[in-house]
Amino acid sequence: MLREALRRLPPTLRRETACLFSPAPSARLLASGSSPERWKEKPTSLEARWKDVVNTVIIGGGCVGVSLAYHLAKAGMKDVVLLEKSELTAGSTWHAAGLTTYFHPGINLKKIHHYSIKLYEKLEEETGQAVGFHQPGSIRIASTPARVDEFKYQMSRAGWHPTEQYLIGPERVQELFPLLNMEKVLAGLYNPGDGHIDPYLLTMALAAGARKYGALLNYPVEVTNLKSRSDGTWEVETPHGIIQANRVVNTAGFWAREIGKMIGLHHPLVPVHHQYVVTATIPEVKALKWEMPVLRDLEGSYYLRQERDGFLFGPYENQEKMKLQESWVEHGVPQGFGKELFESDLDRIMDHIEAAMEMVPVLKQAEIINVVAGPITYSPDILPMVGPHQSVRNYWVAIGFGYGIIHAGGIGKYLSDWILNGEPPFDLIELDPNRYGKWTTTQFTAAKARESYGFNNIVGYPKEERFAGRPTERVSGLYEDLKSKCSMGFHAGWEQPHWFYKPGDDIGYKPGFRRTNWFEPVGRECKQVMEKVGVIDLTPFGKFSIRGRDSVKLLDHLFANVIPKVSFTNISHMLTPRGRVYAELTVSHVKEGEFLLVTGSGSELHDLRWIEEEAVRGQYKTEVTNVTEELGVLGVAGPYARKVLQKLTTEDLSDAAFSFLLSRSLKISGIPVTAIRISYTGELGWELYHRRKDSAALYNAIMEAGQEEGIDNFGTYALNALRLEKAFRAWGAEMNCDTNPLEAGLKYFIKLNKPADFIGKQALKQFIEKGLQRQLVYLTLETDNVDPEGNESVWYNNKVIGNTTSGSYSYSTHQSLAFAYVPVELSRVGQKLEVELLGKNYPATVVQEPLVMTEPTRTRLQKKGGSAKG
Repeated sequence: MLREALRRLPPTLRRETACLFSPAPSARLLASGSSPERWKEKPTSLEARWKDVVNTVIIGGGCVGVSLAYHLAKAGMKDVVLLEKSELTAGSTWHAAGLTTYFHPGINLKKIHHYSIKLYEKLEEETGQAVGFHQPGSIRIASTPARVDEFKYQMSRAGWHPTEQYLIGPERVQELFPLLNMEKVLAGLYNPGDGHIDPYLLTMALAAGARKYGALLNYPVEVTNLKSRSDGTWEVETPHGIIQANRVVNTAGFWAREIGKMIGLHHPLVPVHHQYVVTATIPEVKALKWEMPVLRDLEGSYYLRQERDGFLFGPYENQEKMKLQESWVEHGVPQGFGKELFESDLDRIMDHIEAAMEMVPVLKQAEIINVVAGPITYSPDILPMVGPHQSVRNYWVAIGFGYGIIHAGGIGKYLSDWILNGEPPFDLIELDPNRYGKWTTTQFTAAKARESYGFNNIVGYPKEERFAGRPTERVSGLYEDLKSKCSMGFHAGWEQPHWFYKPGDDIGYKPGFRRTNWFEPVGRECKQVMEKVGVIDLTPFGKFSIRGRDSVKLLDHLFANVIPKVSFTNISHMLTPRGRVYAELTVSHVKEGEFLLVTGSGSELHDLRWIEEEAVRGQYKTEVTNVTEELGVLGVAGPYARKVLQKLTTEDLSDAAFSFLLSRSLKISGIPVTAIRISYTGELGWELYHRRKDSAALYNAIMEAGQEEGIDNFGTYALNALRLEKAFRAWGAEMNCDTNPLEAGLKYFIKLNKPADFIGKQALKQFIEKGLQRQLVYLTLETDNVDPEGNESVWYNNKVIGNTTSGSYSYSTHQSLAFAYVPVELSRVGQKLEVELLGKNYPATVVQEPLVMTEPTRTRLQKKGGSAKG
């Protein structure tokens, strides 16, 4: 019947056309046939409620924008104004399927999902507005062994979070969803409390709450232009007049690109066609008398939920079949587009319909009553962009939501807290809008959006790589020479070698949950660095030049460490006012009043924004320049590093003349470099900063000079294993905006006795006074063919008591190791714990760090006549 019903639909519904039509404003109304007129929100009175000077202007009245208005007003901010060009929910909100889930494969977004659901549960009581919230739970179906492994992997990452999640067998799956064909079902991932909500009613309830707490929601009011003022405030131009605002927040959905263009920003967003089908009553569903969980058939790549006594199901087509609305990217959203839809194209989703009918056989007899094909907005990596934008003061975004309903509540709270408190409430760097840059072209955005949409339900492996849109313009001078010799990884637009091939290796990208084809080659590279000398391309580092009269004062204010003397380098941390670790950088004082700051590739603009804002806020007379694109970086490390480089320079590289953490300008093979005696491997090494155009010549000279010493390449996988053996922390893992430097074991780098009142200093004093609740510990694990990578649950006495932050196999000591946060009382050396990996708890022991001494420590002990083993 369903197949026949599809065939009976008018031909126009089975073709892809550019036409638009306007059905009722929600999935439930589409299903019930209710009139849309009674659901239209009446515009507020602009004359009575207009303000010319406000605190915050929010542009866009979808569920995300309205949630932000609600949270800001509820938290006490006065003069919050939301402007919507059409009516509330216009755009993507009103036609959304409204799915809500605690589950997210990432770690930080679980917090957003959790907050959203808890808010939605109590919103009707708070506002008096019904929200149509159903919580029958949800089941993800595993029908392949790889998918079962993925579920075990996700379970290991769920235990230290507050939400319920269970790996269940086929019998329990059938009990929860009795209409399933169980032939292919191997397991299910079950989340009680998941479900679906009416997006229109949700937004109206949030709007009622926002008004209750004093926010103004003005519409229809189109923003026609934005102008930044010299004092950092904004002029928001509308047909009704100009509003002066302390800040602007762009929550404009698929109109967000147009808002960005007003101030010269290119937001990498593209509208995607998403379709779902609503059926009439199905007798077998009606007979159950209770609502079944939302079903996600991951191999079939669709979701299915109960809609009254029928079903609503929506697929994610592969990247070859899915459709982007690219004309909107090129020419803008059509004038007047609001609560309209695209014409459906059922041929495009027929494979998924067939899969759904096989998995849920009662669908074969179902009648279709509606097909919804609407625009949703995708960023290149499917994640939204949330937070302040680098290079533009007081301009914030919450855009690119492919799953706006489940994100709306949590993002509204997260962004409200950040705006009010001056720092993010927790780590959510994966949503940082500054993860994209000028390299993020329209072509790249389209290619990645296609890939991301098509990969919605693929198996999520550790160390995942996706290849659409690559390479970007961000390639080092070594890329062409190395691309066929290694497995490349993608880091903030850059291509960087992960590991290198040798004859006989099983090459290429072959992901897995257990040790896979890169395991042995990475061990080979670690041995190369430990015993000989290796070269690594570190060009993706973020690199900033700071100079000017107040440069020392600015950095002394920003960093918890002392400022290094001229020609020296140190590791320094920028803290938030609450004493959290916002960033870790190396700071080199290259000449009097001039500094080179280096950070990880993924935090380039994240860190630059913080530095620039503090420079402006404190009126420091400095020049802050991003030199990431200009400078290439090569790392040379290993016991023969000095011997190889000495052949290429007249500069004395001996330990007496060029000690650890010294930085100096010199020439290597006639090429000017800034050489810093530092290496993240913990071995003897230098980082060589040079003009990017000189990278190939410098690399070739070093490789040629090192032939006698057996020089070779190594990649970032080996670098990670080596840094873990040395117990080096990594920002984004052991430290971030969720951690303070004391619990992270960074006390050595924190100088509370320095005169400057650096950001976070007072908060650290309070931590010391109150005492720490948890501590970062160093673990060895007794595993088999699986290694920790971070975010796994740590167990003690049959309870989850903490989590790992990063992990690897130690090729030097032949065992798995990891960092983990545990309660202070369980942090002593010798403490026995367990770490959950792929459904099994492995024995772990807290050990003294490091497993392998760093080269400077070994050298110092040798000079003193002590043991330098390990």
